[in-house]
Amino acid sequence: MMKTLRVGFIGAGANTRKMHLPGFKAIEGVELCAVANRSRASSTAVAEAFGIASAVDDWRAIIADPRIDAVCIGTWPYLHAEASIAALEAGKHVLCEARMAADLEEARAMLVASKANPQLVAQVVPAPFSLNYDSKICELLNAGAIGDLLEVRVMHISGSLADPQAPMTWRSDRELSGKNILTMGILYETLLRWLGMDPEWLIADGAVFQDKRFYPGSTAASKVEIPDSLSIVGRFAESAARFVYHFSGVESGPATMEFCLNGTKGSLYFDALNEKLFLREVNQSSQVEVAPDSSEGVGWQVESDFVNSIRTGAPVRLTSFEAGVRYMTFTEMVHDSLNAGGVRVAMPSY
Repeated sequence: MMKTLRVGFIGAGANTRKMHLPGFKAIEGVELCAVANRSRASSTAVAEAFGIASAVDDWRAIIADPRIDAVCIGTWPYLHAEASIAALEAGKHVLCEARMAADLEEARAMLVASKANPQLVAQVVPAPFSLNYDSKICELLNAGAIGDLLEVRVMHISGSLADPQAPMTWRSDRELSGKNILTMGILYETLLRWLGMDPEWLIADGAVFQDKRFYPGSTAASKVEIPDSLSIVGRFAESAARFVYHFSGVESGPATMEFCLNGTKGSLYFDALNEKLFLREVNQSSQVEVAPDSSEGVGWQVESDFVNSIRTGAPVRLTSFEAGVRYMTFTEMVHDSLNAGGVRVAMPSY
């Protein structure tokens, strides 16, 4: 008979409630054992809403509970490393929300802990935007559909931070987000799936336009240190191709999230928000829409993939701690370039 897998939840934010809790609840033989959110009241509310056996006051109680086999960490990045390492050292499998950690040092410590416990599954929640298209994009690139890669352009813009009166959120709070900026880390992870290439060097420039904001209900201003707008240029280490990335929360109008891979034979353009992929050939004014992947194993399967790895020993597909360290390395490079006034930063050794 299938052994019941008991999962504890450290943090129950929006994505945990929307995706992880329903995802685990739908898997046969998985028990939602305990939850620790920011307060006992919110923990109790989540437990009642999702049929979780118990609500606890402190996340450490979940780590200490011998009944729990695995933990899903749905907090903000500031706690990812501490909770993940504690869980692994306690013999529990870990599914950690993106972004992997507050900074590269923490991400590397998480990887060390996972390697010290190879019998345990350690997985980072993958960027979700391209899951229906990843294998198709890789197939086209491997088939030479765009020829030699020349340039990569990524842009994600919205107007969420344009209003000076917009409230403070964890995404703009250095203490909670660490060195992560806007969506650059998870979009870089998306590119890693397609290209498998890290930067040789990069230059970053960004700006904080509103340096103080208020959390809802607070009369004390919080300092904003994470840029509202960020641009990055650089070169890949394994190719002559260059990259241009732009992330902004101050462009009013419809939000846009797009990837463009430009080559000697054409371009691949992915509209992530509308989930549409186009192939554009050189010297052609038209474009051909490419259908999404239709085979099994695509789309959001994070919770079932995690459970399958635990039960069968299958390697983590999306996303391993190794891949998480790679995108946190990119995040650290951007931070270092910004801190030094936009200087060129080379790829460090792992």
